[in-house]
Order: sequence, then C-alpha cells, then structure tokens
Amino acid sequence: MGLDAIRAALPPYATDIELNLGSIGATATLTPVQSWGTALACAVAARNPVVLREIAADAAGHLTPEGLEAARAAAARMAMTNVYHRATHLMGDGQYAAMPARLRMRIVARPGVDKGDFKLWCLGVSAIFGCGVCLESHEKALRGRGFTREQVLDALRISAVVHAAAVTLDAEAALA
Repeated sequence: MGLDAIRAALPPYATDIELNLGSIGATATLTPVQSWGTALACAVAARNPVVLREIAADAAGHLTPEGLEAARAAAARMAMTNVYHRATHLMGDGQYAAMPARLRMRIVARPGVDKGDFKLWCLGVSAIFGCGVCLESHEKALRGRGFTREQVLDALRISAVVHAAAVTLDAEAALA
C-alpha cells in the first residue's frame, strides 16, 4: 500500500517518477511531518484518486489527525486563493492586486499545526496550481521563519513528483 501501490500502478515509461517517489519520505532537509504534509496537500491538489488515497494512507503514519486535516485545508485554501491571485496578476492591471481580496481565510490563524509547516504545504500546492504571486509570498514567509532554500526546494520536488504521478495515472486511466 502507499507509495508502493503508486509505484506498481505506474507504467514502464514513468520510471523517473517511480524513482523519485522515494524523495517524499526521505528528504535531507525536511522532517517527516513537513514531507508527508506537503505530499498529502499536493495529492489533494493533484486530484488523482489513487495518488490521494495511497499518499493519505502513508501520511497517516506520520501526521497527527490535526496534521492530516491541516494538509487537506492547505490544499482547499490554495485552490481558492491561487485562482484569485493568479488571475489578478495575469490581468496585468496592478490596481487589481492592490484591492482587497475579500476572501475569508480563518485557517491561517489556527491551522492546527506549526504555521511554518502549513506555509510549506501551501507552497507545494501553489506550485501545482502555478500561482507565482502565492509562490513568492509563501517562499518569503518561509525564509522569514528560518526555512532554508534547500527546504523550499525539497518541498517543490515533492510537489513535482506527486503531480507527475497523478498526471501519469490520469493519462493511463483515460487511455485504458
């Protein structure tokens, strides 16, 4: 189960993804909570049922119930804010960015986990959704909290691998 089930489901052409799945639980710079929270938030964002179910199963062994909920909340929150901020940025009129978003976000005040970890999970989801504004904001906040560039990159690697596994399994399901 877990990552092994994802590896087994990947087709032969996805060997690179299979090899990189090991980076989810074994980064040099992130704690298991940080790694698995990032992976779970990204699996929610990537929306593939197999990837989500299997990563959630593995993450349950590393995260508290509050951590599991916070990772899902990070993905849900970023699904909303990434669309809004990416759109206001892409419209090219800086006045939109200066206007209040008026999106309620209570989870930020009390995510149920370390706020730095929550920001890290939001960064990983923002990479999947492609919101440059949110990526910049979360990276700056993380660096201000003492996170290193290496930790930021490890979270982005996890995001990339989870997303690639989800895309590949979605493609295989569509072709079956």
